[in-house]
Amino acid sequence: MGMEIVLQRSPAYLAYDPNKNFASVGLATRAPLFSTQERYTHMKSHQLCPQRYFEDFQVGERFNIPSRTMTDALFAAFQMASGDNHPIHYDIAYCRAHGMPHMLAHGFQVLIQTAAGAGLFPHMVEASLKAFIEQSSRFVKPVFVGDTLYPSLEVAELVPGRTTGVLIMRSEIRNQRDEVVLEGTQKYLLRKRPA
Repeated sequence: MGMEIVLQRSPAYLAYDPNKNFASVGLATRAPLFSTQERYTHMKSHQLCPQRYFEDFQVGERFNIPSRTMTDALFAAFQMASGDNHPIHYDIAYCRAHGMPHMLAHGFQVLIQTAAGAGLFPHMVEASLKAFIEQSSRFVKPVFVGDTLYPSLEVAELVPGRTTGVLIMRSEIRNQRDEVVLEGTQKYLLRKRPA
């Protein structure tokens, strides 16, 4: 005793035009949200937060970046992207034979967790950011598969220039045991607020 299910799409669904109202596809009737030009303009000016310039920042401001658990999949993705195929990063048996509990994260795999783009900071400086000009880091403790990392950036110094300034951020990553695993700095060249 089989049952046959037939799914049909109505002609209205197939003729759906996002610039028309939604009644033709059986949804609540409303006018289009944006014309094509309005939609383009909206996306160009789409901002997640208010814009800030060099002089809007203060030493001590902190920008947390969402936490991430280092999974097997992230290790495999990093291996594919980097081309690094040393077994210390990708062979559990090799790692255990060398006294480690699991695969060891590559330093750059840990470092990329401090990418400012994962948080709100770059959205705040869309109008003022001229360049990401420098980065340095120190790897303080090992990171293994299963560790959860909590990255943050903190304004450490503001070096003003005539029309721009350098915003120096202290970068830090802590693990699930609240141990620092990475510390470093990032420098950004920002415009000053237009007169």
